[in-house]
Amino acid sequence: MSGARRSLQAILTGVLGMSMAVALSARAADQDNARTLSFTYEAEVPAQPAGTGPIDVFIPLAATDAHQTILRHDVKASIPGRETIESRYGNKVWHGHVDRSDGKPITVVVDYIIQRRVFKQQRLTSAGIRAYSPSERKELALALGPDLRVPISGPLIDMVRAELPHTDPSALARARAIYDYVIDNMEYKKVGTGWGNGDTFWACTKRYGNCTDFHALFISLARAEGIPAQFEIGFSVPEDRTSGAIDGYHCWTEFHLPDVGWFPIDASEAWKRKERRDFYFGTQPADRIQFSMGRDLELGDGHTTGPLNYFIYPHVEVAGKRLDNVKRGFRFSEIPDADVAQKLSLPPS
Repeated sequence: MSGARRSLQAILTGVLGMSMAVALSARAADQDNARTLSFTYEAEVPAQPAGTGPIDVFIPLAATDAHQTILRHDVKASIPGRETIESRYGNKVWHGHVDRSDGKPITVVVDYIIQRRVFKQQRLTSAGIRAYSPSERKELALALGPDLRVPISGPLIDMVRAELPHTDPSALARARAIYDYVIDNMEYKKVGTGWGNGDTFWACTKRYGNCTDFHALFISLARAEGIPAQFEIGFSVPEDRTSGAIDGYHCWTEFHLPDVGWFPIDASEAWKRKERRDFYFGTQPADRIQFSMGRDLELGDGHTTGPLNYFIYPHVEVAGKRLDNVKRGFRFSEIPDADVAQKLSLPPS
């Protein structure tokens, strides 16, 4: 083996060793509040007639943040692609592109090892006024403005705000009033068509829907009160089993308390598990993996069909038109503490 190759191997071995040490150290420090998970995201684009094109495939990628650590991710695809960053919110994206179809299906499989931690905001009062960085100011500005389906002003918003109970004017008290209002005035159900778009008008008029509709209403009302609130989406990872398929996405919300930070809520889960209403105001269990945040997303080159309402499933365009019949599948398994180092040291499957 040449000296250069020995040096490269030593560097890679050292990096892997540090990754495992960091992962195991974090796990030990937060053992009761974290889970290490294997997660697989699969997409298959049906075969298009040979010569059809161009074809662009966009897949959301989970990223390390304050509440989860991506210990490893491996992308296997049947077409060339690269990882990019969505410009507005900084979401990570895998973008595959071919000029012309070869007449075969396109497959993309992303395998992860992820450590997810419980997020509990325990500090409810300011620790003192501090200056926000430019990136923090941008984040807060985005979390105060309207989205296409999430208005923050107008007759409808005024009408609903008039129904909110009077509380002290603090952001925490107003956010709790909004949270309780959403749970008390919405019903979690998936009937007919129109639900699932995260549409405040739908939520206010039909008063039912899924997690997107619950949290659209919360975000509209919070922002109308001057409380920054952000939309986050990913997948639920059940706490009552250690492996299996996942049917579909889940979304949730965080709002911002001045000089305290982000505060998590999950109004739709609180509706479904009424005994945990207080728990879901301020706590996200380690029962989820986040993939993206924000609404009205533009993914960059190759995305020509208008902003995405939200981004969790594959987005595919063929000759400038959106393709909706993309197959997808998601599955997970929990990795016991004793097996984390071994899983990290194995080559990609």
